Amino acid sequence: MNDDAEAPVSRDDLQSTLESFQQSLRGQIDDRRQTIVTVAVVIAVGMAAIAYLLGRRSGRRKSAIIDIRRL
Repeated sequence: MNDDAEAPVSRDDLQSTLESFQQSLRGQIDDRRQTIVTVAVVIAVGMAAIAYLLGRRSGRRKSAIIDIRRL
């Protein structure tokens, strides 16, 4: 029939191949997770700082100046 007939793939072969693929994906995800967490923290701190500064500015404009005079 066919001279290039290959041996059938066993369950162990599939399992070892999938495990090695899964380990390489886990490594890539772990590397990117650290970068994503770092970027998210920087963005969160930046947004908090901007909100604080805008709130201070708004508070200064709305605050009333009260003069106390002696009668």
